[in-house]
Amino acid sequence: MTARLGAHVEGGVTRFAVRAPMADTVDLCLFDGEAETRHSMAREGEVWTLELTGDLAGTRYAYRAHGTYAPENNQWFDPAKLLVDPYAVELDRRFVQHPKLARYGEDTADIIPRAVVQGPLPVVPHQPPLFQRGGLIYEVNVADFTVLHSDVPPQQRGTIAALAHPAVIAHLRRLHVSAIELMPIVAWVDERHLPPLGLANHWGYNPVAMMALDPGLCPGGVKELREAVEALHEAGIGVILDLVFNHSGESDIHGGTLSLRGLDPAAYVRAPDGTLINDTGCGNTLDFANPSVRRLMIDSLIHFVRHCGIDGFRFDLAPVIARGPGFDRYAPIFAELAAEPILADRVMIAEPWDIGPGGYQLGNFPPGWLEWNDRYRDDVRRFWKGTGTIGDLATRIAGSSDVFGNDCRSVNFVASHDGFTLADTVAYEARHNHANGEDNRDGHGENHSWNCGAEGPSDDPAVIARRDADLRALLDTLFASTGTIMLTAGDECGRTQHGNNNAYCQNIPIDWAQRDIALEDHVAALSGARAANLSAFASFPEGGEWLGLDGMPLGPQQWQSLATDGVSLHPPAGSDRPGLHISRDARTAG
Repeated sequence: MTARLGAHVEGGVTRFAVRAPMADTVDLCLFDGEAETRHSMAREGEVWTLELTGDLAGTRYAYRAHGTYAPENNQWFDPAKLLVDPYAVELDRRFVQHPKLARYGEDTADIIPRAVVQGPLPVVPHQPPLFQRGGLIYEVNVADFTVLHSDVPPQQRGTIAALAHPAVIAHLRRLHVSAIELMPIVAWVDERHLPPLGLANHWGYNPVAMMALDPGLCPGGVKELREAVEALHEAGIGVILDLVFNHSGESDIHGGTLSLRGLDPAAYVRAPDGTLINDTGCGNTLDFANPSVRRLMIDSLIHFVRHCGIDGFRFDLAPVIARGPGFDRYAPIFAELAAEPILADRVMIAEPWDIGPGGYQLGNFPPGWLEWNDRYRDDVRRFWKGTGTIGDLATRIAGSSDVFGNDCRSVNFVASHDGFTLADTVAYEARHNHANGEDNRDGHGENHSWNCGAEGPSDDPAVIARRDADLRALLDTLFASTGTIMLTAGDECGRTQHGNNNAYCQNIPIDWAQRDIALEDHVAALSGARAANLSAFASFPEGGEWLGLDGMPLGPQQWQSLATDGVSLHPPAGSDRPGLHISRDARTAG
């Protein structure tokens, strides 16, 4: 029988098990303050185990692995490196980047977090996901969302606990949010080029411990997340976690040894010549042809559902989980997820692209999976910019049947965390990422964005009015579209990143005191109208008729002409779907 990985207290004993198939020996390291006690572990196949008498809940621990150090042969064993348990669910401190993480023989016990042994965790009763297709997903960076919210107690601001505050929940309910999607909340490490620039990773898409909550965002651990989810559920709001299983923060061959690299380096994909394959752009790629990697992902998801009540998951660079090495829509992970009763009914959302060969896979994930639709974003922006056709816009509004057929699995959005904010989309023609320290080379080059008479901030009333009209047109289009829709927190009230379209290393929280209340009111009205007839937006009504603004059918050339100004949608008789009138010249969609 395969040992249960992680640290578990059962029947008066505490059992530790960690996978390290290539190691010669593994030590369990227990900590009392900074004092470290090492215990030799026993090999059971590819897993190392140790059983200690007593309930050690609350004890801090880590591992050290001994063996060959030969990076050119994918062997990284260095007993000087303290290693975090890949199955840790709580850490005592945040990860910090430091050069000695990558230097052989230099001890890292003074900077590496310790895992904390957990007693038996409460099990949340299994309920169907609190989410309905066609609803509004609200993408949230936990730190940015509440750190400046004056109604939230200071000690809770910027943490998971703040999501349960009545003022925050009232805002979500006002927007008729179906589910919040939390940007990464598990423990991550800064990319190594950031500290010398005085910067830090602010988004969390560089994880090390896949199920350990980041101590800065969630100082109360699993209990804090569980209680926040309970409060949101009581308000009728689901919770989706944005998780990163495509790579780890140990980066490329020059990166640090913090966890998997020092225990099980075969978890990373390597080319025949031994070099790390980088299908993620982050230095390494986790190998989903490896059953132990798939098991780590599945066990992580089970943990978040069973002990926190999570309704679903969004997977960053999701083609990686179906690579072996090429993308396979029938990859083992999909069947394995479906076979887990606790996961089979969860909301699954793919970001359907990575940078590897054949990495763009929009529309190719299994039935039942939702997918971020960047073609929706781009075609909607193009139309309102004046560089796209009414035909492309109508296809996106109708559910992108050219991509998904009759199964509308599209997650429609006009802006997300990745790229310009919605307000910056109509204020900046080009990116302004100089603060990132990469000479403005990072981030998307083509954003289909525009400025209305001036680049960036403007006091000109005409420019302000045009931008407001453009924002409302984009939002009206989004809320009128078939499929699930997504709004990033703050876009309803005009948040800006000052033209930075890759603000992963910038701390730019929502300024609740300076938000655009009129725009927020407009979004609340749109969302309320959609929520009142939500089922009408889950699929496109058969028999709906598109007509030109003159009331006549459009010809084939008009559909694809940049000069075609607008269109009207007339739903069939008896449909709950409201009609839609779009005029690019008048900047209206409603």
